[in-house]
Amino acid sequence: MSHTEHVAYYFVMVSLSISFIALGSVLYYLCKKKPVQSEETLPVKLCARAYTLTDIDAATDGFNHRRIVGQGRLGTVYAAILEEQLVAVKRIHPRLVLSNAGFGFSMVIKALSLAQHPHIVSIIGFSEAPGERIIVTEFVGMVSLDFYLHQNPDGISLLDWSNRLRIAAGAARGLEYLHEGMAPNIVHGCIKASNILIDVKFCARVCDYGLSFLAPQEKKGLIGYVDDEYWSGRVGGACKESDVYGFGVLLLELLSGRGSEEGLLVKWALPLIKAMRFGEVFDPRLVFSDVKPLVRMAKVASACVGNSRKSRPSISQVATILNNLEMELSL
Repeated sequence: MSHTEHVAYYFVMVSLSISFIALGSVLYYLCKKKPVQSEETLPVKLCARAYTLTDIDAATDGFNHRRIVGQGRLGTVYAAILEEQLVAVKRIHPRLVLSNAGFGFSMVIKALSLAQHPHIVSIIGFSEAPGERIIVTEFVGMVSLDFYLHQNPDGISLLDWSNRLRIAAGAARGLEYLHEGMAPNIVHGCIKASNILIDVKFCARVCDYGLSFLAPQEKKGLIGYVDDEYWSGRVGGACKESDVYGFGVLLLELLSGRGSEEGLLVKWALPLIKAMRFGEVFDPRLVFSDVKPLVRMAKVASACVGNSRKSRPSISQVATILNNLEMELSL
């Protein structure tokens, strides 16, 4: 090798060494940088913890009736203190426990507890014993949308159009996460106003998701919130499409201020929306400067409840529209 070739070879090797050192420094710097935190970044979630029935009994003062904060089709909810933390304890109705005695309760609850999103209520624990099934969730001082809309005369004054749209968009994002963000996907099974909790900042939180296995044949609390196909033995039952139907009913309740009335709301509102008689649908207590966003939401509701399962929009499509309406309102 000539002197010139030696010099060239040496020059190339030095250049490569410098390049590798520089690349290594850049990679080291990037690895040490903290990732950008989005508003929806959440800590890693561990699966639900198993509690003994003795733990739950002590936390609820022996299931003291004074600790009851809610009752529904699946069970009774108690405010409790577990490990110095305020939690909600759902005690499943005994008749449902007996009918599901051989089902893998703990396995299902552990799987559901992996779900974590700003617009859902997280499951943090469970307990099972002969004749008892308990689900422990976070408790953040929330009341249901049903309470605001239909039970508390003063609550309705807090639900102006801005808050109703915010609740609708937040609930849609929560349901979208369950349908598309979890693997395997989670079907809620009973989307309705009493299963949408509202915190002090009027942030919607979806609760009681994935629990339809506890009451597969229970009609109480479902009629009016699921489609006709739900009751079909061949292709029926809970699915994403039935959730979308229930979400459409929820939108109609927000728009009209009326309850589902076991399906009468849909039968009343759908013909009015199709006839473009929107003014007759909207809650007369609503004050708004622009009717277009309400009309858009009414059309979305109509698409959710007025079509067969195959023709309904997905919750992702619904969430996109509601998110855009929310963004436009904030401009």
